[in-house]
Amino acid sequence: MSQPPMDAQSDPQGLAPPVSAPVEATGPSYLTVTKTISSWAFTLDHKRIGVMYLIGVLLMFLLGGLIAMLIRTELFSPLALITPLFADTVEAQADMYNKWFTTHGAIMVFLVIIPGVPAALGNFVLPLLLGAKDVAFPKLNLGSFYLWVTGAVFFLYVLLTGGLDTGWTFYTPYSAESGTAVIPALMGVFILGFSSIFTGLNFIVTIHKMRPPGMTWFKMPLFLWATYATAVMQVLATPVIGITVLLLILERTLGIGIFDPRNGGDPVLFQHFFWFYSHPAVYIMIVPPMGIVSELIAVHSHKRIFGYTYIAFSSVAIAIFSFLVWGHHMFTSGQSTTMNIIFSGITFSVGLPSAIKIFNWIATMYKGAISLNTAMLYGISFIFLFTIGGLTGLFLAVLTIDTHLHDTYFVVAHFHYVMMGSGLIAFIGGLHHWWPKMTGKMFSEYWGRIACGLVFVGFNLTFIPQFVMGSLGMPRRYYTYADKFEGYHQLSTMGSYVMAVGFFLIAYYLIQSLVSGKKAPPNPWGGNSLEWHTTSPPPLLNFDEVPVATDPYDYENLEYDPATGNYETTKVG
Repeated sequence: MSQPPMDAQSDPQGLAPPVSAPVEATGPSYLTVTKTISSWAFTLDHKRIGVMYLIGVLLMFLLGGLIAMLIRTELFSPLALITPLFADTVEAQADMYNKWFTTHGAIMVFLVIIPGVPAALGNFVLPLLLGAKDVAFPKLNLGSFYLWVTGAVFFLYVLLTGGLDTGWTFYTPYSAESGTAVIPALMGVFILGFSSIFTGLNFIVTIHKMRPPGMTWFKMPLFLWATYATAVMQVLATPVIGITVLLLILERTLGIGIFDPRNGGDPVLFQHFFWFYSHPAVYIMIVPPMGIVSELIAVHSHKRIFGYTYIAFSSVAIAIFSFLVWGHHMFTSGQSTTMNIIFSGITFSVGLPSAIKIFNWIATMYKGAISLNTAMLYGISFIFLFTIGGLTGLFLAVLTIDTHLHDTYFVVAHFHYVMMGSGLIAFIGGLHHWWPKMTGKMFSEYWGRIACGLVFVGFNLTFIPQFVMGSLGMPRRYYTYADKFEGYHQLSTMGSYVMAVGFFLIAYYLIQSLVSGKKAPPNPWGGNSLEWHTTSPPPLLNFDEVPVATDPYDYENLEYDPATGNYETTKVG
């Protein structure tokens, strides 16, 4: 890839502040310092733990994606297409479809999108961004990973023993009455909650206590602000879902009437508990990707981020709002009109900090020296897709409109635009952005751009028809439908195939880069945060000495060297 050189600004009077030279690290990389399986299994190195999280998350993404393809293939026609391969009777075929969408949702939410950015990319880059040797509690970090693995094993057990038929939200009375493997699934969620809490605690302490000299709160990269806000949500919200699923397990095993109306329980109480956690969980899934996009837009525009303080505080504002809006999921549950109005108003307010971010990202790109490489294309795709996801959320915040659209495909499309089209797209963008740093290899920009185009086109072709279907009254979670929806479902299914081709292409060229990719320089994109001031891949301890942090968004003193493909820091003053 040919990268545009950046203009190095001269300062003949020596008025500019000194710029810290890259801290040259020595010794073997974290990938080669030891190569045994046990050295990975018991490692305390945050980078290796991040890589193991990444591999696990991507494998779960593959599993959840394959189940999604089963769902979309079945919906290509209102007639049963592939469920007859798994079940004989019509009722059993419908139950099989229910198990598919439940398992798909649970895997993608609890095992992929929630841990994807914080646990995989966050674990790898957060100490590097701080110029630190590791996180504050390395053993706790490794323990968090094995808790995630244990939770994944429970979900695999559920999948191998017949599946789960409750919906990924585990709503009662379905989860109280279902004869499927509800308790193992709930145990998986309970264990994954501890993994999330421990990761959040680790990141909070690391950011508080391990910032390098010169890095005040308002000189941190915005990814750290997003990770910090997310960690607070993880620590405060996740215990609620842990207690809730534990109560549901006790109800199923002991017959206690907590949520099951047959025993005098209240199913709406479960909804309140679930969404008090799950709406912060929505932002646990989206705020870290927003932090990634702030890095992508600034670095690949080669321009100082616009409105740094506003973007930083907007992450904190989203974290606060996330605990106040859970009731907008329950407009049709029978809660009082007054509460509906209050939750509706607060939901509209959530749009403000998100809009601030979008405005500032666009302003950052304005007159920037934009490199339309793969990572930047994903950053731009995020802005487009998240805007659609956010604006369609405003429709659902209106009481009269939500009454019509609730539990239709409009909600499915909105949710996927926010979670997958935004969260997952930014995750993939961040993976490309930090891939050279993680692996020491450059990937094919040619195939990267093509794959991004396929994912973008396929995603929109999949979910835009679902907005139309939902507005026309197509309910979600139905395995058959009226003939008038057939054309929309066929477009949606074809879009999912295009998107799948894009994802498999990404896997191909990233794996190929590990085998024959060009060696990555320390700073291939022209970033100035501290992870670009060490080798690619980093050594075991990241830096030989603690670096002095400078402005992570000051790119004025970086010069591109076409001979090495690296951006070199020049000293001024």
